[in-house]
Amino acid sequence: MFRFANIEVLWLLSTIPAFIVAYILLTRRKRRQLEAFGDPALVEQLMPNASHVRPAVKFSILMVALALLIIAAARPQFGQSERTEKRQGIEAIVALDISNSMMAEDVAPNRLDRAKQMLSKLMDNMVDDKVGLVVFAGDAFVQLPITCDYVSAKMFLNTTKPDLIKTQGTAIGQALSTSIRCFGAIDDPDSPVKNDVNRAIILITDGENHEDDAVAVARRAKELGIQVLVVGIGKPEGSPIPVPGTNNFIKDRSGNVVVSKLNEEMCREIAQAGGGIYVRCDNTNTATRAIQKQLDTLATQEIETQVYTDYNEQFQSFALMVLLLLVIDFFIFNRKNKTLSRLDIFGESRVRNQE
Repeated sequence: MFRFANIEVLWLLSTIPAFIVAYILLTRRKRRQLEAFGDPALVEQLMPNASHVRPAVKFSILMVALALLIIAAARPQFGQSERTEKRQGIEAIVALDISNSMMAEDVAPNRLDRAKQMLSKLMDNMVDDKVGLVVFAGDAFVQLPITCDYVSAKMFLNTTKPDLIKTQGTAIGQALSTSIRCFGAIDDPDSPVKNDVNRAIILITDGENHEDDAVAVARRAKELGIQVLVVGIGKPEGSPIPVPGTNNFIKDRSGNVVVSKLNEEMCREIAQAGGGIYVRCDNTNTATRAIQKQLDTLATQEIETQVYTDYNEQFQSFALMVLLLLVIDFFIFNRKNKTLSRLDIFGESRVRNQE
């Protein structure tokens, strides 16, 4: 496959016709000035070494060199092939709670931003692993399919915020079900359990679940060979939830300030049912180290990954042609060379006879 890495540079090719028009106009102007000076035949005898062809040849060489230089600057590339590589690693899906309660500030700067910081550090330690992102509140959806592109994973992670999901709540069970489906068809009851790759779901939530039976879904994940690691974020004593852009807090229908509390009991039940661990995230790196240690204990197996090779740069060939043309232009003089004029390389005698 052929492409230009900086294709917008090719617009500079449109300047070449302007140079050509300017050269033609300038040449005609010089010719009219010579005709005004005196008889053309007499003027030519007074300037026996003057050449009408050489300047045009030099200009043509420079225009071709300019065109090739612009093409080289556009970075022509050729190649890109797809191949399958086997890597040692695990597959992990992050199920991130983005409900309004995650904006509580009982951990700095708030629960959601603290979770993002922790996940970013975990991704920094990933090498050959695959990671995906599921976000949830009262509903759940896949924010990023499972991939080994950690740059994209971090980008999607940084863009997550509560208003991505209009339905509020904390449907942990639905989030776990969505995470399981991210691993492929292993949730099909008729398909055998696949243990060829160690898989994990990293659930990050404050545990305020009022929507579904998350424990049952975590148990199903364990049966499929998926370990559920739960990170509880917040404090058991709770914290009010700020209203974005104001100094107020979210209130219930009775006008009382809503206090969001970390439900550690539910988080532990989910982790136990999912065969994983529970750890509480605070303002230290304890949770990050605990989750990383648990991921390291998973026996890594070979993962097949589609890898695209980089394009091969082709600008060197165009740059070399530019250099060659400039060298040729350097050795072509505007005036005739007495020694080489006998060879009539540029057909100047033929042009003179025609005139």
